Amino acid sequence: MSALFIQPMEVSPRELVESAQADFEGPLTGYAAGLLGGDWERARDVVQDTFVKLHRQDPEMIQGKLKSWLYTVCRNRSIDVLRKENPMLSSSGEAFENMENASPDPSNAMEQKESFEEVLKFLERLPENQREVIRLKFQGDLSYKEISDVTGLSVSNVGFLIHTGIKRLRTLMGVTIS
Repeated sequence: MSALFIQPMEVSPRELVESAQADFEGPLTGYAAGLLGGDWERARDVVQDTFVKLHRQDPEMIQGKLKSWLYTVCRNRSIDVLRKENPMLSSSGEAFENMENASPDPSNAMEQKESFEEVLKFLERLPENQREVIRLKFQGDLSYKEISDVTGLSVSNVGFLIHTGIKRLRTLMGVTIS
């Protein structure tokens, strides 16, 4: 049969959620834990809420953008949880203060932890918008387009913020690139 006549396979909401959980549950939990100050229990609840919302979502509405949809819902739900606890919280910036590495390599755990903590100290010195896009890029492994979808920023603005943030991090850390 010619490829022109093949219809896309219908995916049930349950199949979509099961597939998404297999691919994204760990990374989303790490992302949410970072947003929630390292509280892994609340992070698991937020991710569970994210998958419940996915189950209720029409699969056609998120076709081709599942990853950015999941991170957006997870981010928004995390911010809702933080705002419920602290109504004065106006942004997600404070939520990033205690980001932890979700899965360090056991053989290099201490060295990686120290390096990670050092980078995080410098990262906290960046403006909030640069911190967030850098975390989404390097911790969430999102594309510029996906980061744009999550944050509402333009793709070019995301690229500029990442470039400027990394350049500033290098300066702060005393790293020179030839």
